[in-house]
Amino acid sequence: MTDILIGRNERASVNLDPRYGNRHGMIAGATGTGKSVSLMVLAEGFSKLGVPCFLADAKGDLAGLAMAAGEPGDKLKARLAKLQLNDWKPQPNPVIFWDLYGKLGHPVRATVSEMGPALLGRVLQLNDTQQGVLEIVFKLADDHGWLLLDLPDLRALLAYAAENAKDISAHYGLISTTSLAAVQRALLQLEQDGGAQFFGEPALELADLMRQDMSGRGVINILAADQLILKPRLYATFLLWLLSELFEQLPEVGDLDQPKLVFFFDEAHLLFDDAPPALLQRVEQVVRLIRSKGVGVYFCSQNPDDVPANILGQMGNRIQHALRAFTPRDQKAVKAAAETFAPNPKLDVTAAIGQLGVGEALASTLRDGGVPTPVEQVLVTSPCCRIGAITDAERATVRQRSPVGGKYDNAINRESAAEMLARRADDKAADANAVAADAPAKGGDTGSAWGGAVHDALFGTKRRQGMIETMGKQMVRTMGNQLGRQILRGVLGGIFGGKR
Repeated sequence: MTDILIGRNERASVNLDPRYGNRHGMIAGATGTGKSVSLMVLAEGFSKLGVPCFLADAKGDLAGLAMAAGEPGDKLKARLAKLQLNDWKPQPNPVIFWDLYGKLGHPVRATVSEMGPALLGRVLQLNDTQQGVLEIVFKLADDHGWLLLDLPDLRALLAYAAENAKDISAHYGLISTTSLAAVQRALLQLEQDGGAQFFGEPALELADLMRQDMSGRGVINILAADQLILKPRLYATFLLWLLSELFEQLPEVGDLDQPKLVFFFDEAHLLFDDAPPALLQRVEQVVRLIRSKGVGVYFCSQNPDDVPANILGQMGNRIQHALRAFTPRDQKAVKAAAETFAPNPKLDVTAAIGQLGVGEALASTLRDGGVPTPVEQVLVTSPCCRIGAITDAERATVRQRSPVGGKYDNAINRESAAEMLARRADDKAADANAVAADAPAKGGDTGSAWGGAVHDALFGTKRRQGMIETMGKQMVRTMGNQLGRQILRGVLGGIFGGKR
């Protein structure tokens, strides 16, 4: 087992010891200073050790890991000589492309049931009352065997709960239509952000992220996030779900010789900007505890303070590229970044951060006993892969060779809660129609019913008078004259069979 070379200077080299690769890390620096190259160096180093990696590619420039670098020019040769990389040679890395939208990689999906009410409630930013309603709805689905696979399933179940709120409240606890409506609105927002593509089947199996190729190199999983970062809620939903699934499914392993899996989150500030406290608490909890599962987490962002202090404190391995102190906030960030490194008496860290060139960095890693090494200013090493984006044709070639394409490329829509509830409603409507059709038969035949109606119309009922009684009363008023008597006799005689 060898260390991962990060960079060198005239005095020393900075290497990442794989034994402490699961102690997490931070890569920071202004735009264009070389953060992506440092990330690629670490990912390539872990892959060569057989450690699978997962990268969220926010700008599309990390896809070059799938292609070999070109033949070195004079500039690169001079850099390799300065870094003493005598055995450097261009080579690609084993890569699998993923994409929540299924355009630039294999679709990534999870079911609503796998997300669970607790995590989904945090993502939807529900309050305690609304969270309780969501948990009742999930319990209702479990008790009736209604599968919650995608967002239409959850919407159908919420609608069912609204129609039967009284009965459900009696069995599971009070649910209000107001809280149900709030959950439905939050769900609609998530769906508009692209959640419909994420929730469904076949769901991603974590084992497919922890692969090695035939030569024993760890597969680098690259998630296309250039469109995903425009939907921060969905971006945070996916990353938090993935970390939570790893934390819940992987066994405790303690400290290993090298990690089982390493995560790199580019543009990490998108995970934390405007995030509710409950979500930040969950991220902090997962990052703190997932180390014991053998998983390392590395954040990549422009400023170290983009990551909350409680989470930044868990980052044992640091690579800091240049920061430009143009504003008071920048000056504060430079000072904060300098104070996070183990001091080196030979280096003025605060001054060096603002003077670093492209491809240079301040680096400090954990060594024996988990003690951070004194910070060093180094020239970052060059990866053996291409630095930059790849063409659509090259991406298509990599996808065609993927070992998981046939498993995830085609969506599955099996019978679940939405279909079950729709069939239940249809059955109920059919039963109601059958009852209505049987009603005349229960009241007698059609002839008898018609005869009774005619009798009531002529002779009346206890509540209203009939036609005969009405006509009789009118005729009585005209009995004072002869014409009236004749008419009365004529009418009554005609009806009752008498003679005039």
